[in-house]
Amino acid sequence: MSDNEHFEQLKRWRLILGHSANDKLSDMANGQELLDSELSLMDQALAAIYDETTEIMTDKPQKSGGRSASLGASSPKLTKWLGDVRSFFPSDIVSVIQADAIERKGLTQLLFEPETLSQVKPDIRMVATLIALKGRIPEKTKETARLLVREVIDEILARLEHEIRRAVTGALNRRKHSPLPSMTGLDWKTTIRRNLKHYDLDSQKLIPERFYFFERARRSKEWTVILDIDQSGSMADSVIYASIIGSIFASLPALDTHVVAFDTEVADLSEQCANDPVDMLFGIQLGGGTDINKSVQYCEQFISDPKKTLFILISDLYEGGNQASLIRRMENMRQSGVSVICLLALSDSGVPSYDAALAKKLSTFGIPCFGCTPDRLPELIAGALQGRDLQELASAIDPAGK
Repeated sequence: MSDNEHFEQLKRWRLILGHSANDKLSDMANGQELLDSELSLMDQALAAIYDETTEIMTDKPQKSGGRSASLGASSPKLTKWLGDVRSFFPSDIVSVIQADAIERKGLTQLLFEPETLSQVKPDIRMVATLIALKGRIPEKTKETARLLVREVIDEILARLEHEIRRAVTGALNRRKHSPLPSMTGLDWKTTIRRNLKHYDLDSQKLIPERFYFFERARRSKEWTVILDIDQSGSMADSVIYASIIGSIFASLPALDTHVVAFDTEVADLSEQCANDPVDMLFGIQLGGGTDINKSVQYCEQFISDPKKTLFILISDLYEGGNQASLIRRMENMRQSGVSVICLLALSDSGVPSYDAALAKKLSTFGIPCFGCTPDRLPELIAGALQGRDLQELASAIDPAGK
């Protein structure tokens, strides 16, 4: 390793380990100053969260016994810190540092001052925190908070809406054929299969006697889709994604969409979801107990044609209500012909802790229980609407699924 490479490694270790390692690392660098002015600012930004001797709101060191997380009415230093963090680190790292600022230092002022909140990089973790603390956000900050939430929702919609719309309309369009000719709607597979007897050996060409086309028109409310969403704190990311996806479903005329959220009580959020997902999210109450059985019982009223109903339970399955009754309801629903799926997580971060025993029990009824990233959801929905085997579909999306 060259001297320059060795020096660069020491600088990185200095940023990782913080001020306490400065003297020892400087000795290893033969007394050279490890941090220039820019790296010093980066170090200060990191120290504000990860160094127990640095206070983010003041430059005063604290005693080793602990430090205060109290913030004053004004936050010029906090605003500067946010600006430094966004300048020095990539966006994914900024999200982690902001979350740590709240979790490790209790810096809820990030969310309470409009001037400060406007400097925060919006992401799904920050939205989850805003929703959890919405009752404590001052009136003067609420509009800024809503704008931040809307920015995140619009970004997710831009990423998912087209694929979900295409998956749903594609799945329903391919259920029947139309006599109306259209090259864009030509069903090549069926056309070839049904005209094989017209293959001409001399010219080695298939000469179709009839062409088959996918039908473009769809009946209104052809399928019923029910999203039953667990509001418990561990499901925060899943709640946000499910709310946004529910709003996409609600905008599709072929689907009769119902969105329900529950803890120990049940809230029907279908109207808010259809009108504005931001309003819906601010109607969510993260945390509290869990009564899945009560919510499933409520959702049963929306099932008029079981074979044209997709029921998606989004929950970690920790049931605080009547588990035996829940199991019976889920089994009966599945046996009646409803397509039933349990998403243990609908997030980018993987499957959280969940009730493995209940998940295993539900899987014996043909109800797959697994984690799903939002980007894989269109494939899942299309497969369910096409009548594919849900267990097989779940295994393809999540090989580790139950």
